[in-house]
Amino acid sequence: MRLTLATDAWLPQVNGVVRSLAATLDELQRRGHEVDRVTPEHFLTLPMPGYASIRLAMAPRFGVRRMLDRTRPDIVHIATEGPIGWAARGWCLSRGVPFTSAFHTRFPEYAAVRTGISAERFWPIMQRFHAPSRAVLVSTCSFARELASRGISHTRRWSRGIDQQLFTPQGARHPAMRALPGPVLLNVGRVAPEKNLEAFLDADVTGSKVVVGDGPALESLRRRYPHVHFLGALSGEELASAYRAADCFVFPSLTDTFGLVVIEALACGTPVAAFPVTGPVDILGRDGCGVEARLPRPAGAVDDSLACAIARALTVSREDAALLGELYSWERATDQFLSAISTAADDAERDLLSAA
Repeated sequence: MRLTLATDAWLPQVNGVVRSLAATLDELQRRGHEVDRVTPEHFLTLPMPGYASIRLAMAPRFGVRRMLDRTRPDIVHIATEGPIGWAARGWCLSRGVPFTSAFHTRFPEYAAVRTGISAERFWPIMQRFHAPSRAVLVSTCSFARELASRGISHTRRWSRGIDQQLFTPQGARHPAMRALPGPVLLNVGRVAPEKNLEAFLDADVTGSKVVVGDGPALESLRRRYPHVHFLGALSGEELASAYRAADCFVFPSLTDTFGLVVIEALACGTPVAAFPVTGPVDILGRDGCGVEARLPRPAGAVDDSLACAIARALTVSREDAALLGELYSWERATDQFLSAISTAADDAERDLLSAA
């Protein structure tokens, strides 16, 4: 089976989508699979309005078609609903090549935050994009149910993983955080309006608040919250050391479909506090004891009051947090990915034979 990945999100972008795709490709290559890529690196790009670090391919339709005509994939996985994703979708439909897609990002909600236009105006675009897909890969069961309520019911599960050699409780703790008055409360991620960071930064809790990440709202938040410690973007061992130095990881997002940083924090032994929404509730469960594998004690807390979630998470032991985090691996996630792709390709072949 010859597979091509088409995505608008790729290196050097730093976000959960890129990290998930890159880790999955690494695992596929480790297993001996060859995967062709159609990414922004092959095109002239322009910065996305309001978010200069994300660059979108300019008019990629003909370039995408040339690349796919040359590689002749048996199936295409389209990861994003951007210019490259739409161009790859058009090629697949015109050539009769099956494709799968993924719903990584709540584009309607993100667009609503940035434009002030109701998210409901954007959902028909998503429905149209994913309708011909053989399978829409989603990271959580609750998001699959939500998509089904919107007419996107042909979903398959594709969870996420972590680098289990990097994100562990053992290791150094970030020196800039060790000296802060406790408890140390940490958020990691893109510093952007759709991440709902104000809910964390405004929370009436004691301790020191730390934000790791970069994004279009960084300078504005630095001015508005001078008491918060903004460390900028971190990666690798430095990022793992920041997780370890925190007493609680706070995830205020209401729009993420999973939250890769949640399982990274847990794996480093840091309890998590979040709202009871898609993503964190699919990892922690409503009682904090996990969903896919039940633990005897909570690894974190979810609550409609973020301050209450933080207070409860601070009572969790680091050992219990790490037990939940270590359950997530890229090996298992890649098994799910391959199963979805293979099933879609087999179904397409059977349909072709039946039509003949």
